[in-house]
Amino acid sequence: MSLAFLHAHDGAEPHTDAVWGVSWTNADTVLSISADGTIKQWDSISGQVSRSRPPHTLGLVSLSVDPTGQQALYNTLEGLTCLWDLEDGEVKGSFESYARVAGGESTEPSWSVSLNPKGGTYASTGGSGNVTIHSAEAPTFGERRATLNSGRSKFGMFCKHSPDGSRVAMSTEAGQIFVFDIASSSIQAAYSSHAMAVRSLAWSADSNLLLSASEDKRLILHDVRSSPSGKAGSGAVATFSGHSSWVLSTDISPDGRLAVSGSADKTTKVWDIGARTAVSTVQDQGEVWSVSWRPKAPAHGTAGAYVTGGEDGLVRWWRSAGAG
Repeated sequence: MSLAFLHAHDGAEPHTDAVWGVSWTNADTVLSISADGTIKQWDSISGQVSRSRPPHTLGLVSLSVDPTGQQALYNTLEGLTCLWDLEDGEVKGSFESYARVAGGESTEPSWSVSLNPKGGTYASTGGSGNVTIHSAEAPTFGERRATLNSGRSKFGMFCKHSPDGSRVAMSTEAGQIFVFDIASSSIQAAYSSHAMAVRSLAWSADSNLLLSASEDKRLILHDVRSSPSGKAGSGAVATFSGHSSWVLSTDISPDGRLAVSGSADKTTKVWDIGARTAVSTVQDQGEVWSVSWRPKAPAHGTAGAYVTGGEDGLVRWWRSAGAG
């Protein structure tokens, strides 16, 4: 089986450097962050910028949007974490994770950040390979609430909350993946599925599956269901091979049938999760740093739509043939 995804349109005002993160929100807008230091909100129909922030001195490396599409958390290269209200355009909180607090416990510079979908807190990871839970509420924004220890000292590349808000997954430069239970601050599962750094993680909508994208050119699907006894699921259940270079980003469709991946091989691939095979390959102009499915369920008989962010600074919308 193959699926045709058509290039719908590009963002009207490209970033001036690589797009390092994109997120298609439940408000049907798209957020993008870039190495040029800017974050932009886009209208998905017209491709026009509806909001943006003045550029930061250094690039933005991590993006997380709340389930309503009304708040965006982003992080800069040096570890400045900001919470942007997309309704009024104001920054509601900022935290210098690299700053040492006089007489207090220092925190490490954040690299990857993730808003808890239930609200109230966000997670970060970085050089220590642990996950820190922070307050996401004013006036305590950024304050440490808990530390989830991995027991390893490998750089934390990416962290992401499960959609139900009960867990957070973190991946490292060495290829390990840890799934933490937030309530108990304990490791629920640990996987060594990859031989190289894992750059991206995506949860299924039901929080049962976790897809990882790695520099070893593969994506691996993990069963992370937890039983009442706390026993983890069966772990790695499928491998997706076909990219010829690092896999940089991935996402799972809202119905759980398809996955999309962006790669340093300058392609975007769509995968049929059940059939364990690629069903679409789209060539891009450069590295595809970020991908995101439209969270709205696709129209009957179509495969939905996704957005990509690439090395050329463009945000691109793609839709399956027949999709509106």
